[in-house]
Amino acid sequence: MNDNTVVTVREVMNQRYIRVNGIDTVAEAFRHMREADAQCMLVERRDENDEYGLVLHNDIARKVIGPDRSPERMRVYEIMSKPVLSVHPGMNIRYASRLFERFHIRVAPVVEASEVIGIVTDLDIVMQGMVPVGAADQERSS
Repeated sequence: MNDNTVVTVREVMNQRYIRVNGIDTVAEAFRHMREADAQCMLVERRDENDEYGLVLHNDIARKVIGPDRSPERMRVYEIMSKPVLSVHPGMNIRYASRLFERFHIRVAPVVEASEVIGIVTDLDIVMQGMVPVGAADQERSS
């Protein structure tokens, strides 16, 4: 990637997430996450004035498995991060990378017109950022 190349979040975002309700049990939400081979769970807003939440695999490990709590009895809202930082699909991945580093995050919802349209991870950014110029276009057309 050279200094003149602009790669946007929209170009690297993915759909490897599921949407869950905060009152779902961690066990049932995780079953859906595993079935969908998702990287994370996006916790739906309760209303238009609410914010999205997010649950990653490591949240389940640290907040449920580590302390030996029952995933059948815990609710998603008990372990989610909320509010979460989101990014705009038109953001340059260089700025998204800087934002991730500054706030110590690895995943962010991509939000357009108040709706989540995908997620972007630090891995998505690295994989695109390390592709030589021109090779990304060839990979997309394959």
